Amino acid sequence: MKLTHSLRTALAGFVLSAAVCVPAASPAAALSTDVRPIDWSQLGSYPATDPAGARTKQILQNSARYLIGPKYASTYTAYAADGYLNLGGTNEAAIRYPAMTALTTATALKLNVYDPQNLSAANATIREINLIRTIAARHKANNTNSATAWGYGWQTALWTYYDGLAAWLMWDQLSESDRTKVTAMIVAEANRLTTGNDVYAVGTSGHQLYMTRRDGSVVTPGDSKAEEDNWNAALLGLAAGMMPEHQDAAAWTTRNNQLLLAAAARPADLTLNTPINGIVPATWLKGTNINDDGTLVNHSIVHPLYMLGFDQSLHQGMTYGLAGECAPVVAKHNVDVVYDALVDKGFTKADGSTATIYQPGSAAIYYPQGNDWGTQFPAYFGAFDLAVSLYGQDNLASTPASTWEALHNNAQITLQNRFTDGHTYANSSENSYGGAEQRIGSLAAQSFLNLYLARNTTGNKVCWA
Repeated sequence: MKLTHSLRTALAGFVLSAAVCVPAASPAAALSTDVRPIDWSQLGSYPATDPAGARTKQILQNSARYLIGPKYASTYTAYAADGYLNLGGTNEAAIRYPAMTALTTATALKLNVYDPQNLSAANATIREINLIRTIAARHKANNTNSATAWGYGWQTALWTYYDGLAAWLMWDQLSESDRTKVTAMIVAEANRLTTGNDVYAVGTSGHQLYMTRRDGSVVTPGDSKAEEDNWNAALLGLAAGMMPEHQDAAAWTTRNNQLLLAAAARPADLTLNTPINGIVPATWLKGTNINDDGTLVNHSIVHPLYMLGFDQSLHQGMTYGLAGECAPVVAKHNVDVVYDALVDKGFTKADGSTATIYQPGSAAIYYPQGNDWGTQFPAYFGAFDLAVSLYGQDNLASTPASTWEALHNNAQITLQNRFTDGHTYANSSENSYGGAEQRIGSLAAQSFLNLYLARNTTGNKVCWA
């Protein structure tokens, strides 16, 4: 029986307490037949001739061309004895970076915007499938070799999301064995998250959902949990969208909604009695992650880059749109407040003057307390601007998000235009994150997927329930 998202949400209310421990799934517990492939016959096309689309397409093409071309060739130079790529380890660089490359390339290939000037689409597809299948095969759900196995960690739900979404896009290109491994990986990581409760991400100890408790005490000084809640929710939304009839889909839906609410929780929500996707904030929330004015603290500073983390919440519109279902409206909770803080909130500078994070008429960003990641992040802001614009979350801002998107993404294209191979950064002072290029690609991919669904020739495929 096919369950709609709304029916699954209703049934989710009958799921046993989330504090009950659910063991990680084994490959045998997850079948590729659990996955409902994307029904491309119900989707038309997206020519990307509108200005925002043209900009996003160019960024995506450049990134995909670089990542699956020279970056892949210089990074993945050997196969292991079992025929999978040698990823070089099990840490973030070894798993997250290629997973972001996989999502970037899958989006460009599947949506027919891949640029073959240096590598044919056929050869890019071979490399793409190599990445998807190797990452899944190395997950602990499929792999008992401790030297190569990854999974069940603080950030691994995000890595699974990237590879899982790439696999879903390329589903018709994967073998049955590869599909089964991808499914096992997703189910195992998603079920791990359903063991958490209204305080902890997993189980009843360890990583918590909030920076600040209800009583005002700070659990993680200088470290909002918004980003972690968001990336964990991203995987749960993907699992529920991909496998709507799976026996655990209702639990994934419930936990997805909970984590989305926790991510955006601010003090005003602690007395909010209006249910959102079946959750009453005043009774369920045990803490907060953002301030009432929409700012948040990470790395012990008011950090604009982490305010952008709510783009991951808005991407649920795209995830559920690919599934032909409506995304939970809680994904948009407080995003308008966060965006208004970027655009309009004034911060007092040392000289007594006032500045806003977004600088009027400019792609420049003012960081009220500094930025410990570098100097050049226009694509990060442009991706958030685009999602906010598409989903109407600039209603509080004095300047439309579409205006800022043009400024920021044009600045991103200028960075890429410095090089012939499509990459963005000249050195680590511009962006010190080791996966900076892959991050640009994944942002562009998700942005283009949002555009593809929202501006599809068959009509807007994104809805919110």
